[in-house]
Amino acid sequence: MLDDNGHRPTLDTVAARAGVGRGTVSRVINGSPKVSEQAREAVLKAIRELGYVPNQAARSLVRRRTDTVALVVSETEERLWGEPFFASIIRGISKGLVDTGLQLLLTLSHSRAEHAQLERYLAERHVDGLLLVSVHGDDPFSQNMEQLQLPIVLCGVPTGARPLSYVDADNRGGARQAVEYLVGKGRRKIATIAGPQDMQVGADRLAGYRDSLRAADLPDDPSLIVYGDFSEVSGMARTRELLERHPDLDAVFTASDPMAFGAMRVLRDAGLRVPEDVAVVGFDDSPTSAQTDPPLTTVHQPVEAMGREMARLLAARIRGEQPDPPVTILSTKLVVRDSA
Repeated sequence: MLDDNGHRPTLDTVAARAGVGRGTVSRVINGSPKVSEQAREAVLKAIRELGYVPNQAARSLVRRRTDTVALVVSETEERLWGEPFFASIIRGISKGLVDTGLQLLLTLSHSRAEHAQLERYLAERHVDGLLLVSVHGDDPFSQNMEQLQLPIVLCGVPTGARPLSYVDADNRGGARQAVEYLVGKGRRKIATIAGPQDMQVGADRLAGYRDSLRAADLPDDPSLIVYGDFSEVSGMARTRELLERHPDLDAVFTASDPMAFGAMRVLRDAGLRVPEDVAVVGFDDSPTSAQTDPPLTTVHQPVEAMGREMARLLAARIRGEQPDPPVTILSTKLVVRDSA
């Protein structure tokens, strides 16, 4: 829209219409609290009347802000689009950013070489903050970003140094609930398909399994523990391995729903009934878990809520706030269906 003189409105024309100084207009546009309510209303009214649109590029230069955050998923494209967890976490993050004015940039970065390339890009301050999902091992990527003083929030926590801010579920407690339930159902030869041990989520869910075995005075038999990568394919392969070792096993706790789906498929192909012969419990409570045959008993983790909380913490850090606490651990709960 053009002003009364046929020109595009500027900060100065907005200030003149509102009867305030140019600096006051700038503070209102940038959301500063150091403006009286009367002045704020006058500026907003002038902006509406003039149809003023802030020059985003100029604002970014002045504030050294891009109003963009990057979500980095350290997995392959197949895993990203093939497993429900990632869709839920992205949906939660997107919802959490709606009222922040921040745009989301999704990036896949699986290998160390890809991380190095991404580090160079981020070091040039193309984004205001970083959300990181699926961290493997003691990867220095998150620590490198913290050293650049780039605000960062992780989904889960790496097995190495703790970052300043992260969101996670109570993985150990959820696994403990699952195995306690199996023990309460009279199962005594309980195997587990654990997640990758270079991820804290995998280590915590295995620890919860062991906690419940100890509490029930059941042996912690290493031959009942196999390791997958959270995928259905790995669940199938590891279940075949378990059946070769222990054809008389009576329960399987898997560290993810997709691995549970794979386990049930192999058990069925082997002529075993679920849950009559072998009970199966997963971890995720993904949308598909209620539609399997039989419906899957699983540990619910609030993935979408985790995404929203990640967005909240990051937006606060970008604003220069220090969230207290900077870490959020959300509760898990067992959802009982027909597989156990």
